[in-house]
Amino acid sequence: MSIVDTEVVNIKFENFIHTQKNEDLFRKAYRVNEVLKSGVLTGNEALGMISLNKLSSKVRLKEKDGYCHDVIMLGSNSYLNIANNPKVIDASIKALKKFGMGMGAVSNYAGICDLHKKLEEKIAKFYKTEDAIVFPSGYGTNVGVISALCNSEDIIINDSANHASIYDGCQLSGAKIKVYPHSNMKYLERILDRIPNETTGRLIITDGVFSMDGDIARLDKIVDLAQKYKCKVMVDDAHGIGIVGKSGRGSAEHYNVEGKIDLNVGMLSKAPGGLGGYCAAKREIIQYLRLYARTYFFSTALPASLAGGLIEVFDLFESDKAGRKELLEKTRHLKNRLFRAGFNIGTSQSAIIPVMIYDEKKLFKLYQELRNQGVYVNIVTYPATRRKECRLRLCVMKDLSYYELDKAADLIIAKGREYEII
Repeated sequence: MSIVDTEVVNIKFENFIHTQKNEDLFRKAYRVNEVLKSGVLTGNEALGMISLNKLSSKVRLKEKDGYCHDVIMLGSNSYLNIANNPKVIDASIKALKKFGMGMGAVSNYAGICDLHKKLEEKIAKFYKTEDAIVFPSGYGTNVGVISALCNSEDIIINDSANHASIYDGCQLSGAKIKVYPHSNMKYLERILDRIPNETTGRLIITDGVFSMDGDIARLDKIVDLAQKYKCKVMVDDAHGIGIVGKSGRGSAEHYNVEGKIDLNVGMLSKAPGGLGGYCAAKREIIQYLRLYARTYFFSTALPASLAGGLIEVFDLFESDKAGRKELLEKTRHLKNRLFRAGFNIGTSQSAIIPVMIYDEKKLFKLYQELRNQGVYVNIVTYPATRRKECRLRLCVMKDLSYYELDKAADLIIAKGREYEII
């Protein structure tokens, strides 16, 4: 009997992870394929679609069946759309012509040029630290930094809402892992208070802006607790850099704790509009990471064209001329529309707006209909969040017009009422 021959079939994500008893290694892949071909909505319908033009507030998409249509883009992490800035493009083209498509070697051998070093200097200056290291992937940044600095003798304390790459880095490090409920500072202190005195390597890791909720970590409290219990602090500010803080320097600036974060990690693929990640810290720490972070040491360096463009990005960040204020004004506008309509949009403090649905069946239908009618948003459920907290995730871009924001809001509100979410 086919897996989709019955209404009682269980198609949960986690049921296709493990090889079943007496099952061929690849059989689980075929079981997934049967579900995806069945016509049952699974939330995967829009995954892997093709963009037919450069990123903007309105993008032309090619669906899996070949149908092409325009959508209002509320699903991009390029909040400032800075990748299309003329100065950024010109710098990338200049570097591309000089150094070619790729660097052809890892960074520690012959894989970097003066642009890579200049980019690292720009990042270090932006964070007011001594040095910085650039990794060729964002995911590899967290995995590399954590697994290099921590081992089985250490303990890592995580916010439950931290990004998957942080947890993967923790697992690879072999360190003891503790988790506190999202932003629960009392529980965090309870964990810290119970750490044995002989445990010397202690690291608190948190997202700066949490990717599924848009709220900011309580770095003021975390820094105080870290000092009290002799911990180091690592912040992954992937969704905060260039956006939050009085001048866009991120979550630490928001809480006025710049200089008190030991490991300033961020991604070059969100607001910076490029690719890769970085860590800014003391010079000795960065030197250590160059030698011991395997995702740096064993990865080909970031293309020079990206480094060249990103130098211009950090110039715009440094002068706060990347469009942050306009982005936040438009985000507030969309938040107000959805909140007044009755949606639960959480306590977001960034350009991320969670629209809580709480029902997977409604979520899958809503997601599909919004896209078909011209509004692209992200769908979020297990394993990114618990199923009972499933949601749409809206990411506002600076280039969206108020007309486009209102048109999207009107459709989301209408569908929310149709499915009795509001």
